[in-house]
Amino acid sequence: MFFDRKDFISLREINAEEILYILSTAETMKIVLRQANKKAPHLRGKSVILMFYEKSTRARMSYELAAQYLSANIVDMTLTYDLGEENSLADMGNLIDQMGADFIVIRHPMSGSARLLAEHAHAGVINAGDGLNENPSQSMLDLMTIKTQKGGFEGLKVTIVGDIAHSRLTHSNIWALLKLGTEVTLVGPPTLIPDEWAEFGPRITYNTADAVRGADVIMVAKVRDADVGGQYLPSINEYRNLFKIDERLLKLAKPDAIVMHPGLVGRGAELSSQVIDSHQCLSNDQIANGVAVRMALMYLLSLTGAGSYARREETRL
Repeated sequence: MFFDRKDFISLREINAEEILYILSTAETMKIVLRQANKKAPHLRGKSVILMFYEKSTRARMSYELAAQYLSANIVDMTLTYDLGEENSLADMGNLIDQMGADFIVIRHPMSGSARLLAEHAHAGVINAGDGLNENPSQSMLDLMTIKTQKGGFEGLKVTIVGDIAHSRLTHSNIWALLKLGTEVTLVGPPTLIPDEWAEFGPRITYNTADAVRGADVIMVAKVRDADVGGQYLPSINEYRNLFKIDERLLKLAKPDAIVMHPGLVGRGAELSSQVIDSHQCLSNDQIANGVAVRMALMYLLSLTGAGSYARREETRL
């Protein structure tokens, strides 16, 4: 199968076969990461631009390492250019094209920003998170972790607990998991689960015990500080009492259930310390898979040639 796309923007628009193809490619990339000399020539002569309008040291480092291991040239515009200047994304796309870049990785607080940039740039665009919309590359490393642990997706029961409304990672995970044949249940405060999600297939409940009973995978969506003490969540104590995943709740899931969290976990609020420190919590596995997934994405997008500066110049001639 050939991954024939210029950009990687959303898991809502990608089919199950493409998702599985990315995951199988990422597994191949892990072979490179196990070598003493972590270098592959796949992106030699290519250039990757990092544009992080939002801070995320771990994600930016993951993309940078992925590009380095594939022998690409990297420019981190987060450090070298004032992204706060009044330049539209369309202007930025044109500027980067003129510089001859092949790929742009963008994280931006505006929903739809990655797609807007992709429409105004010949370079291939990878969405590293756009507003409250999606974070598809982060979702891919979650999916890789599940596939590694469970061997596949068909028929799995996946429970997602927490702030569903504001988690772009969760949005990407829902789209992907439904396409891959899992049974998805959403649980959390009613103010943090949009009712419209039920139209797309997930089951919605506000009873955590009911949600995790018989689950193969429990994914915890981070609760934002902005949610607490306002219209979404009166207090963190209320959330802790109703939705924290602890040993009692984990026993209701399947014996080999795994627990996942995107990082910077609210210890004692989102997950109990006992669960975090247990062998069933795979936060470190998720981080380890991040570089391999991002290597796979850059490599597969390079095969289309859509972001190739040299090819664009040949077309003009």
